[in-house]
Amino acid sequence: MNPTRLLTALLTFAAAGFAEPVKVATFDVDATPPLGSAMAYDPVKRLDDLTLRCRGVVITGSGDPIVLCAVDWIGIANEGHDAFRAALAQAAGTTPARVAVHALHQHDAPGCDFTAEKLIKDLGVKGYSRFEGDFHRVVIARAAEAITRALPAAREATQWGWGQAVVKEVASQRRLLGPDGKVKFTRTSSTKNAEMRAEPEGVIDPVVTSLSFWDKAGPIAVLTSYACHPQSYYRLGYPSPDFPGIARFIRSQSWPHTLHVHFNGAGGNVTAGKYNDGAWENRMVLANRLADGMKEALDKTVKAPLSSADIGWTSVPVRLPLSTHLKADELVAKLKATTPKGYISYGDQLAWLKRHESGHAIDITCLRVGSSRMLHLPGELFVEYQLAAKAMRPDLQVAVAAYGDYGPGYIGSTCAYDQGGYEVGPTSSNVAPQVEPVLIEAMKQLLEAKDAPGKLPAPVMPGLPHPWPAADAALVKFSQFELKDAKLVNVLGVIRAKAYNQGNLIDIELNDLPNGALGDRRLSVSFKEITVGQLMKHLSSLADFRYTIKGNVITIDPN
Repeated sequence: MNPTRLLTALLTFAAAGFAEPVKVATFDVDATPPLGSAMAYDPVKRLDDLTLRCRGVVITGSGDPIVLCAVDWIGIANEGHDAFRAALAQAAGTTPARVAVHALHQHDAPGCDFTAEKLIKDLGVKGYSRFEGDFHRVVIARAAEAITRALPAAREATQWGWGQAVVKEVASQRRLLGPDGKVKFTRTSSTKNAEMRAEPEGVIDPVVTSLSFWDKAGPIAVLTSYACHPQSYYRLGYPSPDFPGIARFIRSQSWPHTLHVHFNGAGGNVTAGKYNDGAWENRMVLANRLADGMKEALDKTVKAPLSSADIGWTSVPVRLPLSTHLKADELVAKLKATTPKGYISYGDQLAWLKRHESGHAIDITCLRVGSSRMLHLPGELFVEYQLAAKAMRPDLQVAVAAYGDYGPGYIGSTCAYDQGGYEVGPTSSNVAPQVEPVLIEAMKQLLEAKDAPGKLPAPVMPGLPHPWPAADAALVKFSQFELKDAKLVNVLGVIRAKAYNQGNLIDIELNDLPNGALGDRRLSVSFKEITVGQLMKHLSSLADFRYTIKGNVITIDPN
């Protein structure tokens, strides 16, 4: 045999034989604020039976260690998020770029933002004790110390597993649209209005995902993700992990040697409002339903051998577009003149503005384990992003963890900003409608889905992802369409919004006159049971334009 080939073969065999095993270390510390300290909305009046947790895993054996961490807080933003990642990275012997930190968004819990803390101190504004970061730094130190202790006891993971299940009667769409395509109701986490509760579930992702690491003794860690606001009731003055934390606790009792780490998916526009009127007993009802889904997902888990080649980590830095309503001088004036409030306050907004002006980019990251992917995304993200991620790679098992860096606040789809509503208003969203293509492009890169659409797809029915837009926009039908004295450009926006809400994505290209005269033409329409094709024919006669419909694209030109 050729000596060179023999040497190459021996080196290859040696490398394969001495490949570093994948190990998983788990950490878990108390993140409950002490009596008298500030939470997101209220001070701590008493401590409850269940504590808030800061927990996660460190994965070693494939390059620098990877750290995933979930915290029972409302949000971790800006330099607070940086500090968390930096401390956990140092403890794990890795870089901050390979650390993902997420909040679960419970409201009877603290929030962390060291940028806002500094701004409030510099401005001398009183009443924002929730930004004081002494306790947050204690928890960060606890978590870092726990990682240092956990690494020597890391267990070798010989298998990874994936399971999923539908969670029944928990999640529902928060934003309910009227006949005009605009938000008519906001179905909050506890909805007392029977009419709102009677509305359909709407656009959700009903699936809880379960990614797990196993050795011979059983699961080392189970990472679950489910998209829904985590509130049943709140503002009683005691810290609570609420129903997701209780569900996590229930599952841990069946697997006491396994760490259960739960992430909130893209639940910014999803609540339990359809199934929760605010009655206190509903907390356990919701917790048991989610726990049942978690159990079913683990029971259905399919396992596969795990090696270091199966583990990967990728990252894409993004600059999210700033909302145009954020002006530093106005925010400072409002901070000094108005009564302090909970989330999202002028202090939160000013911190994000300063963060953006500094040129900071947010890391969008993705964990690869075999054929599974877990995307790590910022802010209070709309569920459409999660559905889009799953639609991009139907050949993979995709999970989403949102509520990473909480600085951006709510992150809606482009369409949502046209629809209005609390979530995309000036008190809630710190980013511009152009955020959608920025995040979609990052997701495409991380999921290696370069041929996926650059816009969010519409779900074909509540909770199920539709891979691509509908075939023929002309056949989309509305039961009612009525607008009075509206600009053509606004009428077209309502067509797109109404179609989207029904599960159809329509793109409209308006090739306007140089002065915008076509889009400004005003008209009134009132129809029942009309297709988009019929509607466009009527509009073209009223506003004097020609149009074509090809697939899901409507192109409009002046006559």
